[in-house]
Order: sequence, then structure tokens, then C-alpha cells
Amino acid sequence: MGIIIGWFILIICITIHEFAHAYMADRLGDPTAKIYGRMTLNPIAHIDPIGTVLLPLLMLISGSGFFIGWAKPTPFDPFNLKNPKRDAALISVAGPASNLLFAVILSVILRFPLPGILGLFLYGLLPVIIQINVLLAIFNLIPIHPLDGFKVVAGLLPKKYYYEWMELEKYGMIFLLLLIFPFFGSSPVFRLITPVVNLILSILLPHGSGGVI
Repeated sequence: MGIIIGWFILIICITIHEFAHAYMADRLGDPTAKIYGRMTLNPIAHIDPIGTVLLPLLMLISGSGFFIGWAKPTPFDPFNLKNPKRDAALISVAGPASNLLFAVILSVILRFPLPGILGLFLYGLLPVIIQINVLLAIFNLIPIHPLDGFKVVAGLLPKKYYYEWMELEKYGMIFLLLLIFPFFGSSPVFRLITPVVNLILSILLPHGSGGVI
């Protein structure tokens, strides 16, 4: 039951993430995502068979101790952007930023007294939602295609390094799969991001609510 709840929370968090990409692209002058029906909070529009369904399922079966995933990439047309290099980075960072903002909002709510059965339910549920949002944000900031961090780094690089960096895009999925799966007992990417995730959770989660992974 906990696994099912966690998976549904992941879908909600991914939906917020992809909506933020589409919204930022639209604000920067590119309506592509809006035209394709991606500027919506309807999860069905964002579900990816591999990243939203298959990968989390395989990670649960493997006993990796955590699961993560992604949605269908939100499309954008760089020709509609005034500054394609910079704006692509802003579109990319909007997704992780939305998850961190959502986690901060829930953290504030968690610090208010919540009475009754609803309060007990939320005190148990909100830390889990905060964890998944933070994990999703930090995971997506890893600079490997197709994760958002790849284009964020591309936007920060000088032009003379930009095109060399973009050449790595075609190898991204191979690198990512090698980092995700626990070939030697634990996932390398999980070991990489856990200290950062735990640091953020130690700030967002009130003492005694648990949740540090």
C-alpha cells in the first residue's frame, strides 16, 4: 500500500514539474508545450511509459531502497526563444525549482498545528511528499541528458564549450542507466545525491517528523 501511495505521489510531483517547464516556455515566448497539451496539471498528459511506470517498478523490484522517475519530456522550440541558450536553461531549471518550491510550501504547512484525524493523516503524508519532491528536484539537476541539469549546465557554459557539451547528449541515456541501477549493491546516483537531499530535508522537515533518507 505504501508503495502504491508513493508512486501516486511521484506522479503528482512529476506533473507539477512538467507543468512548470511548459509554463516557463510559454512565458519566454514558445507556445509549443501549450499547443501539445502539456501546460496542464492533468497527470495523463505527462506520463512516460518508461520513466513514470517501468523504471520505478524495476527499481522497486530490485530492492534499491528508493525509486525515482521522469515524465515525457516537455517539448519546446528554441527558434521561438529570444535567447535559446539561456532560455533553454531557464525552462529546464523551472521543473526542479517547482518541486523545491512545493516542498517549501508543504514544510511551512507542516509547522502549523493540524487538529484531529486530518492532522494526523497530513503529519504522516506531508513529509513523504516533501521527500519525493526534493529527491525529484535534485535527481533532475544531475547534468546528464535527458535530465534537466544537462541543459542548465549548457546554458551556463561559454559558447566555445557549449557545442562540445551538447555532443554528449546522445550518450546521456546510457550514462544515466549505468548510474541508476544498483549493479554493485546500491545505486551510484543515489549515493551521489543522498547527502544533498538529506541536507535539504534536515532544513525542511521539522524535528521529529522523520523523513531523512
